[in-house]
Amino acid sequence: MKIMKIFSNFARKCALLAGHPVTFISSVCIIIAWVLLGPIFSYSDTWQLVINTSTSILTFLMIFLVQNTQNRDNEAVQIKLDELIRSHEGAHNALLDLEELTQKELETIKEKYEKLAKEARKNLRKGIDDTKTTKV
Repeated sequence: MKIMKIFSNFARKCALLAGHPVTFISSVCIIIAWVLLGPIFSYSDTWQLVINTSTSILTFLMIFLVQNTQNRDNEAVQIKLDELIRSHEGAHNALLDLEELTQKELETIKEKYEKLAKEARKNLRKGIDDTKTTKV
């Protein structure tokens, strides 16, 4: 578990660093330097290979770091949403952990809410308030 904590912290720090303006400016400077070195290296295959290999490796590694950060953020948001549902009187606790349901189960629940939304819009057009709690 310690390795996961270390990786999580590393991924979070890398994601923050990758999104920093200085990182973007540094990347642009590196590309400009690479372009300016083109004539010196006669635009050789090696010159092209340097930037291609560098960007490929960085992209490959960043995929895992970004995915880790996204997974953590999504999980935190889900927990917060679950708590809001759980703590709201009249809310359907069956909506907790929806992300664990099958696609068919999600579609069934979605259809019920789409029907409620359709009725609410129809009522709004008639001037009827749509803020009342409706049974699903």
